[in-house]
Amino acid sequence: MAKLYIVPTPIGNLDDITLRAIKVLNEVDFILCEDTRTSSVLLKHLGIEKKLYPHHKFNEHGTVRQVAEWITAGRSAAMISDAGTPGISDPGFLLVRTCVEQGIEVITLPGATALIPALVQSGFPCDRFCFEGFLPQKKGRSKHLQALADETRTMIFYESPYRVVKCLEQFREVFGGDRPVSVSREITKIHEETVRGTIDEVLEHFRQTPPKGEFVLIVGGKLKAVRVNNEPEGADNEE
Repeated sequence: MAKLYIVPTPIGNLDDITLRAIKVLNEVDFILCEDTRTSSVLLKHLGIEKKLYPHHKFNEHGTVRQVAEWITAGRSAAMISDAGTPGISDPGFLLVRTCVEQGIEVITLPGATALIPALVQSGFPCDRFCFEGFLPQKKGRSKHLQALADETRTMIFYESPYRVVKCLEQFREVFGGDRPVSVSREITKIHEETVRGTIDEVLEHFRQTPPKGEFVLIVGGKLKAVRVNNEPEGADNEE
């Protein structure tokens, strides 16, 4: 039976493509991608010649049924995004849901994504975290952040370089200037950099150094209140 493969692609360094991803892209009947021009560069680098169909946020509602029909008819497909794992702040969810509803097998390959490297190298707890992706650009942005004011888990956000300073200013308003933050940019690329400190410190850094590249912002969770035992040392607390 034909299948849908979700295939991560490099977020910068082209060497991050996996051998399995190359094998799948060579074997499927067609490939869905955000931008055929961007994906053509990667496929040419890999020596893969395959039919590409655009599948992005502006047309996905109208194309998912057609794609599912092609797969049901026996044509295997791979879905890739411009960079990273489809479905993670990229198109993919609607097609996966449609295929699942129609009984089409969906296989997701492990691979590149920006949030995990940024989280691990932040130095913040990685055992429990929440991924928020891109905040709303305008309406609902402040309300969304306010809902996270008491979040105790490490929080992960994506942001464009044009809104990094504004984002940090809003973090300060909601979380406080002394909350720890780690900001990574251009992960896996030549100019990869991570800036760590309090929100106040990192905000000042990017006010002095204009942000460039793709950004992942990691915010430490709110510390839980510590109960203080005022009982004298050695007191018996058992009833």
